[in-house]
Amino acid sequence: MGKPVVHFEIGCRDSAKTSDFYAKLFDWQMTPMGPATMINTGGGIGGHITSLGHEPHNYVTFYVEVDDLQAYLDKAGALGGKTLVPPVKLPGDQGSFAWMSDPEGNIIGLWNPKA
Repeated sequence: MGKPVVHFEIGCRDSAKTSDFYAKLFDWQMTPMGPATMINTGGGIGGHITSLGHEPHNYVTFYVEVDDLQAYLDKAGALGGKTLVPPVKLPGDQGSFAWMSDPEGNIIGLWNPKA
């Protein structure tokens, strides 16, 4: 069985403006949480909006849940992708994430809720 898409992220320069846009456009519920704004789409997968303060400023990516972030980064590398952000633990045992790119340069997030 394949690995599920579990989250999405919208990167921007102005989080408040971008959150307001999507809330009004799609009636999504927005909840500020630290540097991010969490998105409740009302069904399906949730996501968040963030402003990194550096490149890339504008992007949309999705996160795939995997059991071993480094193993999937290594597998992606063997298939022509590359690691963009190595595994990062979130505070409070909220899980870990990593970013990779596919051979065309698309940003894909990897997520492990237990790591």
